[in-house]
Amino acid sequence: MTNKSLIPQERIENKIYLIRNQKVMIDQDLAELYNVSTKQLNQQVKRNLDRFPTDFMFQLSKDEHDSLRSQIVTSKGKGGRRYLPYVFTEQGVAMLSSVLKSKEAINVNIQIMRAFVKLREILSTHKELAKRLKEVELKIDSHDTQIQAVFDVINQLITPSTKPKKKIGFTIGE
Repeated sequence: MTNKSLIPQERIENKIYLIRNQKVMIDQDLAELYNVSTKQLNQQVKRNLDRFPTDFMFQLSKDEHDSLRSQIVTSKGKGGRRYLPYVFTEQGVAMLSSVLKSKEAINVNIQIMRAFVKLREILSTHKELAKRLKEVELKIDSHDTQIQAVFDVINQLITPSTKPKKKIGFTIGE
């Protein structure tokens, strides 16, 4: 496979969505990347359903599909699908390579797997940064508490007392 026929990594990454707390790709997008029709892709999957358990592939609900349509701004023009789309998890996409056996499908599959790995690395980095940021915030909160305590002591020292002071020494009674 030459560099000219490589699919840009960003194009693949833009087709990975988070649905049901899983990173998935839509059957239509996968078919486009594999250069086959959505019908062909789904027929191959249906012929090999035992390779695609529900944690590898599932069908979107109407609400999920509508939400996804609004995210990717697709029109409701004439034509289109008669059924709700299937989505494939990373494992499902990997399994597609055993169902779609062309050289092009294998090469595209390798690129898609690399995109999933890259996204996982990015998410891992973001989680680590978020953890460190939280640690810094906690330190700042503790410093704020300590600084406030110092200011409270200083304020007590500089504000005049409201209690009358006792006189020191002897007084001569008349």
